[in-house]
Amino acid sequence: MNPQNNNPRNGQNQPNSRQKKSRFPRLNFLNSLATVVLVFLLIVTFYTEFSSKNVPSTSIPLSSLAGDIKKGIVTSLSIQDTQVVATYADKSTKVADRETDSSLTDSLTRFGVTPAELASTTLSVLAPSGTWYWIGQLAPFIVPLLFLALFVWMLTRQMRGAGMQAMSFGQSKARITMPDDVKQKVTFKDVAGAKEAKQELSEIVDFLKNPKKFIEIGAEIPKGVLLMGAPGTGKTLLARAVAGEAGVAFFSISGSEFVEMFVGVGASRVRDLFNMAKQSAPAIVFVDEIDAVGRARGSGTGGGNDEREQTLNQILVEMDGFEQNQKVIVMAATNRPDVLDPALLRPGRFDRRVTIDLPDRGDREAILTVHSKKKQFAEDVNLKVVAERTPGFSGADLASLMNEAAILAAREDRKTIGQFDLIRSIEKVMLGPERKSHVLSPKEKEITAYHEAGHAIVASVLPNADPVHKISIISRGRAAGYTLKLPFEERRLQSRLEFLDDIAMSLGGYVAEKMIFGDITTGASNDLQVSTALARDMVTKYGMSDKIGPIALESAGGRVLFGMGVSDREYSEKVAADIDAEVSKIMTEARERAVKTLADHKKAFEAVSKRLIETETIEREEYEKIIVAQGIPLKREAKIV
Repeated sequence: MNPQNNNPRNGQNQPNSRQKKSRFPRLNFLNSLATVVLVFLLIVTFYTEFSSKNVPSTSIPLSSLAGDIKKGIVTSLSIQDTQVVATYADKSTKVADRETDSSLTDSLTRFGVTPAELASTTLSVLAPSGTWYWIGQLAPFIVPLLFLALFVWMLTRQMRGAGMQAMSFGQSKARITMPDDVKQKVTFKDVAGAKEAKQELSEIVDFLKNPKKFIEIGAEIPKGVLLMGAPGTGKTLLARAVAGEAGVAFFSISGSEFVEMFVGVGASRVRDLFNMAKQSAPAIVFVDEIDAVGRARGSGTGGGNDEREQTLNQILVEMDGFEQNQKVIVMAATNRPDVLDPALLRPGRFDRRVTIDLPDRGDREAILTVHSKKKQFAEDVNLKVVAERTPGFSGADLASLMNEAAILAAREDRKTIGQFDLIRSIEKVMLGPERKSHVLSPKEKEITAYHEAGHAIVASVLPNADPVHKISIISRGRAAGYTLKLPFEERRLQSRLEFLDDIAMSLGGYVAEKMIFGDITTGASNDLQVSTALARDMVTKYGMSDKIGPIALESAGGRVLFGMGVSDREYSEKVAADIDAEVSKIMTEARERAVKTLADHKKAFEAVSKRLIETETIEREEYEKIIVAQGIPLKREAKIV
């Protein structure tokens, strides 16, 4: 399955116009305030430049000016407010301050200037007038008032915007993909695998395209479709493909986006979302991770006023309110269908449930082919081999695998992706990147080699364990080493004998350390956790204990309290003791089988361990040559006749 563009929450989808408003009103207010201050400073600057006089640079006292008039070198006098500008015969100008309590003539007469000498000069008075004069006079009063008015207007505008945002708090935040959006359109051709799921969903496509033939015959198309499957299997992608095939509007929202700290907001958003969908009908409303809001009611701490329960109630009401020819279909996705409220799953709501399984070998090859369209591959690439080595991978895992292979090739400055890159990327996705800086000491390297060899030999000898494909003591992620074993064929069911051999194989490293070194390390901690959990599931879930019998004592899922899983135990202390005894018995018998296996094939065990110390990694071909040389027959794939 192709999980590209699987997330409709990317920025390329067309947003609702009501979502274009900024979510940071405080930042907008500060920006507006800064704009106002800047405008005010510019006005003050222009006013200062306008009001400044172009006065001469030379200033002289009035007595000196009177002396120059007596000498006859002053040709004209100009009175400007409290200043006298004198123009000399050499075209230069000088300025002098005049007395404000008397006229210029009286002042010059007191300095000895006769009327005849004063008459030889031209005297003019420049009285300020006109528009600019009045602007200059009123500007000191008007500019502050204008600035204050502008500030109040900006403040009011911001408060009005905040009020509008408060009013839009209960509006839906769904992402909308319109049918004419070619760039975001996804069809069934873009989805590899999931044949049964696509066949189920094709009925929904047919109804959205041709609703008349269903309505005329009296058929009612399901109002809700629940997509169930493990994470990464392509539930969201399939929902988008249905909208793309039908050519209808696609409204996508996450279940967690309904719930807010204020009671009633989620219900308001639900109403707004369904109103938008009805106006755009035919349309698909897709709620991703619906278990965030659709969990069984009655377990919350808020009772009837709990926000999540209010939101769920509104969803139930809206789905009941659909008319038969509404042409709006609700699709939802979850990987926890067991926790959903029964009212969601009753007929008339999410009564059509589509299970999307992990892809099998053929589907994985098809998914890899889809993701290889834009990749540059070398000639040695064989996607069939990659598909065989990735059982249990989801579509998202396979997409990550292809991307990691491209990154590895680009990091090494190569233009094409080789098969070796794909194989390395499988291990990187499964276990994490190589920890080349985590160098083991010679003693730790020896312990790790014997530990992994113990896993491999037990897996190769026990008849119901999967064959070994690779052994490595190079650290990856949190593992100091690893043994990769893969089944010959896809399995949907596992038997009791297979579980017992898996537990014995998991204890092979623990037994190998104790057998060779007489001590055990912390390297077996994860093996013990996995094998003990499997043994307990055999007893409490699968009825694989002769003493306890065919009784399921624990459910598949439990409650969560303070981050810890809490199971609802419904059995007595005596039964609990019997369970512990049975788990201990399974683990003890598995350890004894691992001890016997390594003791009987000690030569092969030693040979594999020493080879691991030398090369750090052993591939399947080399490993099989070693064990065959030591008398261990190879496992062959069973042929169906």
